[in-house]
Amino acid sequence: MKYVAMIYGNQAKWDSFPAEAWPEAIARQEAFNRKYQETGELIGAYGLADAAAAQLVRREGGAPAVTDGPYLETKEYLASFYLLDCESLERAQQIAADMPFADVDPVELWPVLHESAADV
Repeated sequence: MKYVAMIYGNQAKWDSFPAEAWPEAIARQEAFNRKYQETGELIGAYGLADAAAAQLVRREGGAPAVTDGPYLETKEYLASFYLLDCESLERAQQIAADMPFADVDPVELWPVLHESAADV
């Protein structure tokens, strides 16, 4: 079964992180990604840009209408997401708990209900 694991944050949070701590944080994340890619349980890991770069796209008269995003006015926003393929919910929970900084901030875990794009 597939699961999406999501991490939230904001620019103030990233800015408060000491610059000298970033190399270790990135190394921990790369080690996590490598570990679960090798087991076949991590399909992909995606870090998103700051909310200031988000856009809202609607269709108006058949053409895209683009405005600045994000959609919700909130302090926290989706910062990164991971697509997991695990044998069970319990295994997905174990992997989510193993994510760097899961001891500091929660990881939101969602089962993937439909996979229509995978059939293309």
